[in-house]
Amino acid sequence: MSGPVVVGVDGSRSNLTVVEVAALEAERLGVGLELTQAVGWPSGAGRFGIPSWEVGGTGVRAPMNGVLAGAERRARDAAPSVRISRGVLVGEPGTVLERESRTASLTVVGSNGARGTLRDDSLAGHLSACGSGPLLVVRGRPNPVGPVLLVVHGTSTLRGAAEFAFAEASARGADLVSVQLRNISAARPYGGSAPADTGDEEDVVLAEALSELRERYPDVTLRCRRLRGRSRRGLVEASADSQLLVVGVRDRFRFVRLPLDPVCQTALHEADCPVALVRC
Repeated sequence: MSGPVVVGVDGSRSNLTVVEVAALEAERLGVGLELTQAVGWPSGAGRFGIPSWEVGGTGVRAPMNGVLAGAERRARDAAPSVRISRGVLVGEPGTVLERESRTASLTVVGSNGARGTLRDDSLAGHLSACGSGPLLVVRGRPNPVGPVLLVVHGTSTLRGAAEFAFAEASARGADLVSVQLRNISAARPYGGSAPADTGDEEDVVLAEALSELRERYPDVTLRCRRLRGRSRRGLVEASADSQLLVVGVRDRFRFVRLPLDPVCQTALHEADCPVALVRC
């Protein structure tokens, strides 16, 4: 997809870090950056549903322009060559960004808090359940010289997540570490019986996918690890030395809004670096 990188702007100091990350991602992808601020309908809405600040009002427009201008300055400092657009859209932030994500190459948001505090009703939580396309959640303390971490937890999400991870590792000039999870509670993410995929089947699919992608990205150094036992703790510990964690999400569950499986939840709630959710 050649759409822009979309990032929500809210004017907070922490949000400027998110904007900077989004600008760098747009530079790596070779696409534009779209700065989006969501606002509710102002109390002085004009006729035909047009907000008064759109037709010359001064009470709301100036602060919003200031917020977007500040975000644009931060983005240009981070990635001077990136084409930047900005706009104010009416609606709740989650609804606005969910809509914008449909044509985006990547949607970028913050984690709404410190490590381990992501709430299901947060913006990141909402988009992880309802958004379209890849979602990057900026969180933790990434190691700028660390590897990109690819989480392997089933064959259905493997190829899409692996392709995204290789592309990111290549663009960042980073190594790629593939981490296979075993014996994690994610074996039954939505209740019922465990997935039919066996470890041997996953190994075959992983080998095929990685072999193909290694040919496409010869500049990427790949290392493979397998976590056993306390896979959840191992995943969190591995993220502490990484600059990005990539995990696949089963896209077929998005429209019924079932909760993310435990592997994705662990990444979003506990990882110590930014997390990319790739819908597959």
